Amino acid sequence: MSLTDALPKKSPKPVLRSLAPSTLRRKLAAVESVRNLRQTPAPLVPLHKKVTRATIRQEVFLTSRIFFYPQTPRPVHPTPSSNAYKILVVDDDPDIVELLEYNLRKEGYLVASAPDGRKALEVAPQFDPDIILLDVMMPHLDGIDTCRQLRAMARFKETYIIFLTARAEEFSEVAAFDAGADDFIAKPIKPRALMSRLAAYVRRDHETSAVSETIEINGLTIDRTGFAVFQEGRKISLPKKEFELLAFLAASPHKVFGREELLQNIWGNDVFVLARTVDVHVRKVREKVGDHHIQTIKGVGYKFNAD
Repeated sequence: MSLTDALPKKSPKPVLRSLAPSTLRRKLAAVESVRNLRQTPAPLVPLHKKVTRATIRQEVFLTSRIFFYPQTPRPVHPTPSSNAYKILVVDDDPDIVELLEYNLRKEGYLVASAPDGRKALEVAPQFDPDIILLDVMMPHLDGIDTCRQLRAMARFKETYIIFLTARAEEFSEVAAFDAGADDFIAKPIKPRALMSRLAAYVRRDHETSAVSETIEINGLTIDRTGFAVFQEGRKISLPKKEFELLAFLAASPHKVFGREELLQNIWGNDVFVLARTVDVHVRKVREKVGDHHIQTIKGVGYKFNAD
């Protein structure tokens, strides 16, 4: 019998474990733990619940949403009033549209939107807005042509059309007023300032509607209540700002009004427009009712000619 046969028999793993350095021992322990984990029977899953990647992602999403949003944001609903003003937002920038829709609904307006001028011409007859917020630079059909086509429709002769645009050049503003715009606001948009302007339009609209008066002067009949102008029995359609300008001048014939005074009385202090705006509107009124009704006083302003 040899000396080797006389030694007690030992399993090789304990011998290797005792002889291996500490790093190797840790690796062997990790291997054994993984092997034991694999041999452990998996927990029973109810048959009615199928665990998939989609359900796991949904649970993770809900958990993260609860963590970052402890309270679900409350949706903004328009005021349920039949007298609420309708506003159509026309802009190809979805972020601007979302910003305007949120602030307008919060103020109680009824809101619709369109991504370009062509779509606006489809939405406007269905929505019948009281105010249209219109961008200039848009695909398919720009704001200037859109405004011109809207004014060509009888139902939008008295609708407020306000341009919101990054084009702040004077020729863009003149082109907008030539097309029939009531106001021109340069971007970036300040929501609070815009809401104040819209409130001023609504307030002034209500005040004008409360006035029941008809002016008959120099062959013209101006019905302030119905926003209508008649010349020898023929009805002349004017946008609101042009009508207000004509009615204001006709209410005080022979009195000369400067551009700043007209801006203050027709557009108000809440709206910033250039003095050139008055000239554009006077020219548009003259084209429709005749040159002789409004007289230009050089270096001073305008007056209504009653002769």
